[in-house]
Amino acid sequence: MPEIGLPELTAAQWSLVLFSAFGLGVSKSGFAGIGLFHVVVFAFIYGAKKSTGYVLPMLIFGDVCAVLAYRLKHARWDYIKSMSLPTGIGVVVGWALIDQISESAYKPVIGSIILGLAAMQLSRMWRPDWFEHIPHAAWFAWSLCFIAGFCTMLANGAGGIIALYLVTVSLPKLEVVGTTAWFFLMLNVFKVPFSAQLGLIGMDTLMLNAVLTPMIVLGLLAGRWLIHRLPQRQFDSLVLLLSSVAALRLIGVF
Repeated sequence: MPEIGLPELTAAQWSLVLFSAFGLGVSKSGFAGIGLFHVVVFAFIYGAKKSTGYVLPMLIFGDVCAVLAYRLKHARWDYIKSMSLPTGIGVVVGWALIDQISESAYKPVIGSIILGLAAMQLSRMWRPDWFEHIPHAAWFAWSLCFIAGFCTMLANGAGGIIALYLVTVSLPKLEVVGTTAWFFLMLNVFKVPFSAQLGLIGMDTLMLNAVLTPMIVLGLLAGRWLIHRLPQRQFDSLVLLLSSVAALRLIGVF
């Protein structure tokens, strides 16, 4: 039987994965735009497709911690219910096509969608009457949630899309946090059999996940401390800023 142990990483790579685990915890407290940092780090170290298997168990652990922190408070189950079906369909389509789509093809698409959402919400902050009805339209919600499911299967990249969608429908910040905590717990657990079937999750990935869990908890605690001290408008602006920076990185601007 082959020996199972931690992946061999350089000191610099260990620093990156530890910091990205901390950032993942912060993102689970409500700052979803930070979440794409760990996507970029793990894709850089392990490659885009294989990295999804390393990240998924960490996401689930972060989701469990977020749910335990917020419990049933602030969760909007009407939004969770309406987002679940189109997102689940997107996951299945992403699983079916993951071997046929190159990273260079889908990352700019994800980035462009996030930038478009950020631009729309920024314009609504200046002029509330612009795009007033679009975020609440059924076609808009279905389209975004399908794309989010597709993106999360290919790159664990749905956090920014869902968070921005909930911001555009004007949910208060704590409702955004509570809703995303429960929604992503269910979504990421739903993804496990698909990732396992693709051979992306194994004992080596789980051992690395176990080592990184303390950093996820620290990040979640730090983010939770901060989110209670940010006014609503600053929270919305920070979500927009972080999501836009991550989107520009996906597009390849830097």
